[in-house]
Amino acid sequence: MSVELSDEKQQAHQLIDRLEPGQLRALISLVQFMLLDATSRALATAPLDDEDETEDERRAVAKSKSWFEKRNGQGIPHEKVLSEFGLTPDDIKDRK
Repeated sequence: MSVELSDEKQQAHQLIDRLEPGQLRALISLVQFMLLDATSRALATAPLDDEDETEDERRAVAKSKSWFEKRNGQGIPHEKVLSEFGLTPDDIKDRK
């Protein structure tokens, strides 16, 4: 670790020691946000979807609920879906 970085960390610690509890909580939230990966950060800052549900969306949800009711609430296992594409869970493991 370089001396310069060490000095910056020491300065940060000195500043943190001066914070009030409420300020410290805010700083922790800020640092946690800064350490998020880009996708998580984008999701955390995305605007809420506050638009009214459309009739098409209502029909799609009703159709989905009906599909699950006919199958006693059971969906299709992930492994089965993958196998229909000739894949296994290991084939997609750790893919980004």
